[in-house]
Amino acid sequence: MAALTPTPAPAQPDGAAPARRRRGGTALLRWTILLVIGAYLLFPLLAMLEFSTRGPDGRTAEAWLAIGEDRQLLTAIATSLQLAALTVVGMLVLLLPTMVLVQLRLPRLHRLLEFVCLLPLTIPAIVIVVGLGPIYAWVGYLIGDTPLTLSFVYIVLVLPYAYRALDAGLRAFDLKTLAEAAQSLGASWWSVMLRVVVPNMRAAILSAALISVALVLGEFTIASLLNYPTLQVQVNNIGKRDAALSVAVSLAALMFGFLLLLALSFAGRRRKGGE
Repeated sequence: MAALTPTPAPAQPDGAAPARRRRGGTALLRWTILLVIGAYLLFPLLAMLEFSTRGPDGRTAEAWLAIGEDRQLLTAIATSLQLAALTVVGMLVLLLPTMVLVQLRLPRLHRLLEFVCLLPLTIPAIVIVVGLGPIYAWVGYLIGDTPLTLSFVYIVLVLPYAYRALDAGLRAFDLKTLAEAAQSLGASWWSVMLRVVVPNMRAAILSAALISVALVLGEFTIASLLNYPTLQVQVNNIGKRDAALSVAVSLAALMFGFLLLLALSFAGRRRKGGE
């Protein structure tokens, strides 16, 4: 008889239904905001695609096919990619060990380092170019007049953004305790950097690298004033004679940055899941 007796449904705690409604309302608001922002960002890209495929007799891919036929444009793309790689490597080699050293050994210099790294935000690009003009005359004399020397300026330009990304990564774990534990086991300074700091800051390093690449690929003022043919300078020159081709190149650069962001995000998640 006891087996045939229906089991009463468990009573729900008071306030469960209103909490579910609040969560549903929050999810709806979140998706609405994401869709509005996505449409706002996607509309200019669709407009660029529509303009770059516009032809006298309908849609055409002539502008997109012309990207691979312009030798000056391909050279500028290669130059910008090399500049992005040099800037990321130089920024990480310069900034990451300095921030780790300041946090471990010289905490009193933290504010000074932050001020120095954020200082480029307050200086206009034209002032930077005027100030670096005489220096670049010597750089060109000693190293050679190559666009890759722009990486020295770009390393300075990316410091504010890279500093914020790396600083957030350093604050996410107890660096001092882990470094002291590693050194007590006989690890050298470079072992601490490569086997303690870098694995714990992988996401922050990827973020700093992505921001640096995006800034280098989008920088126009300094390269134009110093008369170096980077991607943005070449896009500006092409726009004076072929607007559709310049818009196609700009859209391709934006899509490259978007794909790079997805690749870095996927790499970071995959590595985190593997750990």
